Amino acid sequence: MEKKILLVVGLDLALSQEVQNVLENEGYEVKFISILTGDIINHIVKITPQLVMIDIEEAQSDRCIQLGRYLLNEDLIPFLYLSSNANNVILENIKRTRPYGFLIKPLRDKDVKACVKLILYNYTHKNIDLLKTDKKVIEDVPYRIRHVINYINENINEKIDIDELANLTRWKKHHFIRIFSSIIGVTPYQYILINKMEIAKALIENTDQPINEIAFDLGFVNYSNFGHIFKKICYTSPENCRKTKKQYAELQKSGI
Repeated sequence: MEKKILLVVGLDLALSQEVQNVLENEGYEVKFISILTGDIINHIVKITPQLVMIDIEEAQSDRCIQLGRYLLNEDLIPFLYLSSNANNVILENIKRTRPYGFLIKPLRDKDVKACVKLILYNYTHKNIDLLKTDKKVIEDVPYRIRHVINYINENINEKIDIDELANLTRWKKHHFIRIFSSIIGVTPYQYILINKMEIAKALIENTDQPINEIAFDLGFVNYSNFGHIFKKICYTSPENCRKTKKQYAELQKSGI
């Protein structure tokens, strides 16, 4: 599974490196482009990021807002702003572009990770959240898919059968898979595994629960299979994930 590409747009290379250090450890690929780049829109289209992070510097605020306005109108890529200045003038200009998030500098690692994760998750599901969109509802497809998503979330620790999910929609299996994939961006099977691995990663990094027990609790009888899927989705082994997190925590405690 390909890594999600996150694009930082601004002037501060040091900030870009900071964001890269935080988010690449979470399994994302982080790229940087200067706000002064000519034909910046064309460059963004070529990069095809899943999220754009716009770093607002006062000298280039108009250009940053212009980019946000473009992303709002296209509505193909979610975006957020980073700024060390949260005065009312800046916020008034920003709010009209309706960003998906706003982070104050200096950045805190946990704020960056939480904000990015929530934005990507919510954007993936925007087509089934009918109350959050201006699109006219012409059929019940979003309701059926949302019902499936809710079922998956409520039973994520169990083994979930695709046929069972298809039955919830009253569609034939292949039709269900095609519709789900077109709306969510991944197949139902991939969606289930991604969510299981995100839960596993959070438990591995933040608890001392044995990894094989975490795998079992998430419905994996075969630990080898769990490890293979975890590495494919999180780009590291479960064991290395826990080791890296502990090393990072120790470095933070020592002030390095």
